[in-house]
Amino acid sequence: MIQTLFGSTEEQPSFLDRMKEAVARTRESLSERIEDIASFGKEIDRNTLDELEATLIGADLGTATTSAILETLRAKVDRKQIGDVAELKRVLSDELLKILNFAERRPVLKVDGEPEVILVVGVNGTGKTTSTGKLAYALRSQGKSVLLAAADTFRAAAIEQLEVWGDRTGVEVIKNKPGGDPSAVLFDALQAAKARNIDYVIVDTAGRLHTKSNLMTELEKMRRTAQRFIASAPHETLLVMDATTGQNGLQQARLFTQSAGVTGIVLTKLDGTAKGGVVVAISKELGLPVRYVGVGEKIGDLLPFNSKDFVESLFN
Repeated sequence: MIQTLFGSTEEQPSFLDRMKEAVARTRESLSERIEDIASFGKEIDRNTLDELEATLIGADLGTATTSAILETLRAKVDRKQIGDVAELKRVLSDELLKILNFAERRPVLKVDGEPEVILVVGVNGTGKTTSTGKLAYALRSQGKSVLLAAADTFRAAAIEQLEVWGDRTGVEVIKNKPGGDPSAVLFDALQAAKARNIDYVIVDTAGRLHTKSNLMTELEKMRRTAQRFIASAPHETLLVMDATTGQNGLQQARLFTQSAGVTGIVLTKLDGTAKGGVVVAISKELGLPVRYVGVGEKIGDLLPFNSKDFVESLFN
């Protein structure tokens, strides 16, 4: 039993249960396919792993990540250390978990009494503004105070959309007129947050400007503005990615991580794809942790990511 943001008490499924539901399609394409490959007491050999390669790539782990995993598996098969499908799944689970844990990193620590500043970046259409609103809800549900900064002034609809989320979550939105200076919005938000002892300032940034260089210049200006108020800010820069875009989304992410100082990923629509292996590809190829995953359309469907629960959900 937990108490919701609005005071009602109701039964809630565990994070593990919700993760299992979110990755059900990926589990069907991955775990069940492994059962087919290694069924009927078949010896686990290099031919088995050749078939597994296509399965892992099909689950969107990507060729680089798949190759790295198979290198370890082949060495164990050659030494007769993998005897059956259960052992194959266990070793594969261990390898996935190693990759996810290796990419984990702590956010920049903030000074007590100062707000934590989170920049939310990403290409329009990935669910960036929606994720910003859901993150505000998640933090409010933990009893934290939150301010939202509508710094995507390039797209007027983004300001209106964030205001809707502010109404839904009971969080004030600091805004300016469409086309205004995003850094000015952030300045106002940080000034208000410090005056009111707010715990978190979440900043919705532009998904595009006229050129990529303009976008990155704007993000850098916002970083400088944040550091005028709080030397350690921003404490997180979260890149929102759409899980259904798979490897195409990964290429977009590379461009952002090269220029925007991304520290973690918010992966939306994980429940809408059979290619949830992209979570592992992100960690391996970008060296970034997944911080949150979107597992549905409801306001509470943004979950803190847990590597152990994710891997367990893929095989059980």
